Amino acid sequence: MIGASGLAGRYATALFDLAESDNLLDSVAADLGQLGQMIEASADLTRLIRSPVISHDDQSRAMAAVLDKAEMCELTKKFVGTVAENRRLFVLASMIAAFQALLAAQRGEATAEVISVKPLSKKQLDSISEILKKAIGSDVAIDATVDEGLLGGLIVKVGSRMVDSSLRTKLQQMRFTMKGIG
Repeated sequence: MIGASGLAGRYATALFDLAESDNLLDSVAADLGQLGQMIEASADLTRLIRSPVISHDDQSRAMAAVLDKAEMCELTKKFVGTVAENRRLFVLASMIAAFQALLAAQRGEATAEVISVKPLSKKQLDSISEILKKAIGSDVAIDATVDEGLLGGLIVKVGSRMVDSSLRTKLQQMRFTMKGIG
């Protein structure tokens, strides 16, 4: 098993081991994927997990309500409850990413970070996944995020390789080129 380092890695590894021993990897992975999307989409939820002024009791109750409403499995609920109790919710997004990386490594998949100016459709993600699979030679799990500052295009990172086709970068390159001419 490939281990993860740091605080997020230790929590993710513990959850991964529990989910694997209970045969709940797919269920927990789906829950965490959904939770990660919820955190990214909701400024209120992001504030809740990052705010040091909200008591851990209030954070725990609020997160429990969110997870109940989303109908997540008991292991996911207990994990997030433990994270909240230990005042570590501010690292939850990193824990989710570390868990997904552990799962991808166990399945022999590469993980690609795809950054776009707006959320990508399922069809677009599937297309990117197929292209990356042909280029890399293995299945690719996609971690999609949004950065409205890109203006357009994509940034794709797989391991240490990065392809930046964003308009922001192209404009910066043009600016540097123009400064060099004048």
